[in-house]
Amino acid sequence: MPVRILIGAENFHELRSSGCYYVDKTELIYDLVHDNTSKVTLFTRPRRFGKTLTMSMIESFFDIQRDSKPDFNGLDIMKHGDFCAEWMNQYPVLFVSFKDAESLSFDTAYAKLKSIIADLCKKNEYLESSDRVNRADVEKFERLMNETASDAEIQSSLLTLLRMMSAHFGRQAILLIDEYDVPLAKANEVKEGGDGYYRKMLDVIRGIMSSALKTNDYLKLGVVAGCLKIAKESIFTGVNNFASYTVLDDRFSRYFGFTQTEVDELLNAAGLEEKRGVFREWYDGYIIGSEAVYCPWDVMYYASDLLYRNTAKPKNYWKNTSSNGIIRDFVERMDFRVKGKFEELMNGGTVQVNVSDDLTYDTLHDTENNLWSVLLMTGYLTKADPDEEGDILSLKIPNKEVAGIFQDTVASFFSEHLDISKQRSLMEALWSGDEAAASKAISDLLWQTISYMDYHEDYYHAFLAGVFVGRGYEVDSNKEPGLGRPDIRLTDDDNHRVLIIEAKRSDSQQRQYGTRL
Repeated sequence: MPVRILIGAENFHELRSSGCYYVDKTELIYDLVHDNTSKVTLFTRPRRFGKTLTMSMIESFFDIQRDSKPDFNGLDIMKHGDFCAEWMNQYPVLFVSFKDAESLSFDTAYAKLKSIIADLCKKNEYLESSDRVNRADVEKFERLMNETASDAEIQSSLLTLLRMMSAHFGRQAILLIDEYDVPLAKANEVKEGGDGYYRKMLDVIRGIMSSALKTNDYLKLGVVAGCLKIAKESIFTGVNNFASYTVLDDRFSRYFGFTQTEVDELLNAAGLEEKRGVFREWYDGYIIGSEAVYCPWDVMYYASDLLYRNTAKPKNYWKNTSSNGIIRDFVERMDFRVKGKFEELMNGGTVQVNVSDDLTYDTLHDTENNLWSVLLMTGYLTKADPDEEGDILSLKIPNKEVAGIFQDTVASFFSEHLDISKQRSLMEALWSGDEAAASKAISDLLWQTISYMDYHEDYYHAFLAGVFVGRGYEVDSNKEPGLGRPDIRLTDDDNHRVLIIEAKRSDSQQRQYGTRL
């Protein structure tokens, strides 16, 4: 049968029951219980690295209200027969995602959070009529479901639900929290003055997390997932039996992202073996712990496009899943003087920086080291050496896809901040064919932004295209190489003229300006 791919799959049961291709990560469940000494585990990974699908898979395996054997049939976890008999579908599971608890204001974000808790109650409405549950908890449950609960009851809501589930089923419950840091990320991004959005949201999330995870007799196992590890003293206060695994840790490293073997198996199954090099160039290059992995979102998306049309070109699927604002924030912080490091990265090199995986959202922009750490944790950069350890690491851009994000973001920022008079001078020189004046104008513009020494043509291409956009011309930019196709073509319909530009990088600095048309 031909391979079927379900794009953006986040529901394990839906994926498995539809017969679509699944990269087997079920061994994580065995390692999570058998080889993990911590009651609560935090996984942080870049977006689109399979966190939600993994959490759904964990829910399906443990949930006492399901018969999940058909979904796990033939997968690696079923090789552990005794383990499956003891754990599979043996525990009540509470699975909640905070991904939608965000807004431009605290009041709206908090209302969304209450709605999420209400929906969680409706999903477990059987608890309301259970004769094994304490009536005081039932009354709280009803207020939570009707969104009339007090602030204190909201903060203890997950604890209340776990206690009720434990009472109803006569055993401890499993708690899964996905996208735990989204409310804090949005609160920090908005930075509204005066209403204390971030501080208020931090208090709410801290209350929910600590009450549910700290010394909870009703909790069998807790798994939390997000993009950034928030400092323990900030949000996990008092949670002692707690372990976290970031992109720097070896343990569990192969369970998020696709290994080379997994990508090869997918391509062979889909008959796309000849595309292996393209996948590697565009979507490989991430180092988790010491494991080299691909971004699964990109691999599945491009494989799907190729199955539909074998000549499909690789795209930047990842950049449209977020604002990429962290790169923009970095570029705007000229006081950090990171210009040279950005040049090195965008030229395929590495930078050596001090990184930390223990951060808080309200201090992300305080130091240069914090911003480098965020770029690493969120997947914009990765370790250059898989075996390198310690606080000081060499980082690089992982692949062609992310390099394009850097180029586009930096070029866009620079083009918005260029001297308009110099742009006008450049255009006048180009249309008049004054090579010396055009060369000087481009050099002046480059000196305002980023130097041009030892740099790839792609950057100049994006830079020049950004300069021309919004100048009243039709700009046709062809980044992909092709026979007889110019890099940039400007069409001036009003004056019936066309300007064709080829961007080339010289092997040596030109004596006067370093730029030649």
